[in-house]
Amino acid sequence: MTLAKLFALIQYPLPHHLLSRLIGRLADCRVPWVKALAIRAFIRQFKVDMGEAHEPDPGAYPSFNAFFTRPLKDGARPLGEGLVSPADGTLSQFGAIGHGRLIQAKRHDFTAADLLGGDLEAAARFHDGSFATVYLSPSDYHRVHMPLGGTLREMVYVPGRLFSVNAATTHHVPNLFARNERLVCHFDTAHGPMALVLVGAMIVAAIETVWAGQITPLPRDGVQRIRFDTPVRLEKGEEMGRFKLGSTVVMAFAEPVAFDPLEVEGKVRMGQRLGAFDEKRSATPRQAEISSPS
Repeated sequence: MTLAKLFALIQYPLPHHLLSRLIGRLADCRVPWVKALAIRAFIRQFKVDMGEAHEPDPGAYPSFNAFFTRPLKDGARPLGEGLVSPADGTLSQFGAIGHGRLIQAKRHDFTAADLLGGDLEAAARFHDGSFATVYLSPSDYHRVHMPLGGTLREMVYVPGRLFSVNAATTHHVPNLFARNERLVCHFDTAHGPMALVLVGAMIVAAIETVWAGQITPLPRDGVQRIRFDTPVRLEKGEEMGRFKLGSTVVMAFAEPVAFDPLEVEGKVRMGQRLGAFDEKRSATPRQAEISSPS
């Protein structure tokens, strides 16, 4: 048995949520010496370049979480043309959604319906579209931005486990992204429906959005749908959310994407061009028919 498989297997019996919430409380600690020790150790361990940060002084952050979700200097991530990466990280997989299925890793895939919380109607929109998955490691910038402009129509919280989402786990835990806790954000764009799925993971204490603040963890069980009477419009490159400790973003598009010559498991940066849509297919925002919440 490989170490990677062993690492994946030992996660099954762990109390994922309890561990994550305890670490989340520590990350929110504002005791000066505690947060300073954690921040300095993290910078040393992961060789964090504070020269990119809007606030380069580690001591200026009131908590580890504030440091971890730090904003960057203006212009630190220029936007490329076409479809861009929503975050710094590793492009773990990308390509076509073949008959409603997305690739997780070699020998592992999952359905769009499972990813979207069992919503068959929503999944049908992406049946033959495209997807891309970006994994944010601890050393990466942890704010998530829009890969293209869109109007938020619905947000769906899907409860689940909190397995790690690193490469070792994605290769050994089936349906990983469709079984972890996640937040599904449905947008209308000029290229049809787009779903941005923010996937929770081990020790990820919370997921936040710019329109609703902290979303996870929610106190109630079950899939929860939140509609917006006043739609939220976000332009390409605008921040849409953030992870308090790292995780993964899965993007699903209704229209096919002509991806650039990218490398699976290659590093990408927020704003980096990933590919382009066929501009002839649509020039104005197209609204998805999203059913009323049950």
